[in-house]
Amino acid sequence: MFQLGKTIISEDVIQKDFVCNLNACKGICCVEGDAGAPLEESEVEILEEIYPIVKGYLREEGRAAIQTQGTSIKTDKGELETPLIDGKECAYVIFDDKGTALCAIEEAYNKGEVSWKKPVSCHLYPIRVQDYTEFAAVNYHHWQICDDACSLGKELQVPVYKFVKEALVRKFGEDWYMELEKMAETFKKK
Repeated sequence: MFQLGKTIISEDVIQKDFVCNLNACKGICCVEGDAGAPLEESEVEILEEIYPIVKGYLREEGRAAIQTQGTSIKTDKGELETPLIDGKECAYVIFDDKGTALCAIEEAYNKGEVSWKKPVSCHLYPIRVQDYTEFAAVNYHHWQICDDACSLGKELQVPVYKFVKEALVRKFGEDWYMELEKMAETFKKK
C-alpha cells in the first residue's frame, strides 16, 4: 500500500495486469454477483435525469425493474446501487447479437444522446474505491470471471492503472493520475 494525497492505493493496482476481454467473458460482470453497481450520491440525480433517454435502449425487463424499484436503490446498509432484474443482472444491461452484456447508459453515451458515460464504479472496474472519513482506499478487485482479462493484460503488458486511466482521471483528476504514474515508475525500479 502507498499513499497519494488522500488516497491509499493497493500495490496490486500497479503490479497486476488487466485488459477487459469481452470476446471471452461476454460482459458477465454486469450479470453475475449479488448487488447492483455502486453509485455515488451525485450519480442518483444523473440517472434520474437521463433515464427518459436511456429507457429507449433498455430491455423490457430492465424498464420493468426500474419502474418498480427506481433508477437507483438504497440497500439495507444505506449504500446506493443500480437496481437488479430479479436479483440477477443490472437493470441497465442490454445484450448485443452475440450475447455480450453491454450497458444501455454507455450505448446512449456512445451515440451522443447523453453526456454521462456510466457509473464511475463500472468505469473503474477492476478497481474498487472505498471512501472513508479521512481517505479513500483504491484497491484492485480480483474476480475469477475476469481471469481472461488478467491473461490478456499480461500478454499486452497493461497494468490495471493504465487500463482504467480515463476512469481514474474522472474520479481523482489529471494531476492525481500523473502522480500515480510517477509512483508506479518508481515502484517498478525497486
